[in-house]
Amino acid sequence: MITREEKAARFRALHERGTFVIPNPWDAGTAKVCEQLGFLALATTSGGLAMSLGRPDAANAVSRDEALANARQIVEATTLPVSADLENGYGESPDACAATIEAAAAAGLCGGSIEDATGRPDRPIFPVDAAVARVRTAVRAARGLRGDFVLTARAEGRLHRAESLDDVIRRLVAYAEAGADCLYAPGLSTREEISAVVLAVAPKPVNVLIAADIGLTVADLAALGVRRVSVGSALARVAFTAFRQAAEDIATQGRFTAFSGVDPLGVINARFGG
Repeated sequence: MITREEKAARFRALHERGTFVIPNPWDAGTAKVCEQLGFLALATTSGGLAMSLGRPDAANAVSRDEALANARQIVEATTLPVSADLENGYGESPDACAATIEAAAAAGLCGGSIEDATGRPDRPIFPVDAAVARVRTAVRAARGLRGDFVLTARAEGRLHRAESLDDVIRRLVAYAEAGADCLYAPGLSTREEISAVVLAVAPKPVNVLIAADIGLTVADLAALGVRRVSVGSALARVAFTAFRQAAEDIATQGRFTAFSGVDPLGVINARFGG
């Protein structure tokens, strides 16, 4: 039985050498497939979970208990270290972020991200001082745990089209100074943007989200100094889109052509020990 502490040490080491991809499964089955394919760590996806529940993402529509129950299923499905998309810490106060970090570790997670998005359309991003206080308190909670915990701080300004790249970089630098272990700015789409972020927070590792085909490979990202590459809800959206297209073809055309080329049930069962 591998303990959370042992997996957390492995997770920390991944950030200290080379570049690794951390895919985002959304349930136990997809987590098992990722492990079988040779990935070294996993991350949850708030978007994938929200889709599976029939709710919108990034709208405070999924509770902390629901997110951590999903994370625990993924943790228990594999032997890999798992980091969680903890959204905005499930509360506005720094204490809420700390409580979320402690609950995440209790669920077996080896890391997690806290973002500066509020989930409110009228005020999408927390003010800088409040955001830094939230990161600082989350870091303090992580340091108080038994065993390691990689705390990732996310600056969401580019994703929400609320801030310039310079503003986002200033936030990331402040989060790094507040003690965050890894820095993350969703919405970067060019080599120049990614390089600017990596250089600004060096030597701390940077996570880059690849949620669409922007013409960059893992090797390209490694050459830019990126340590961790995640895909967010992209894999879940691939599955959701394929499901919708196949069902739509049946409903509107009476055709079943989407079923050609899919894995037979026996092959899928074999992946899960059936």
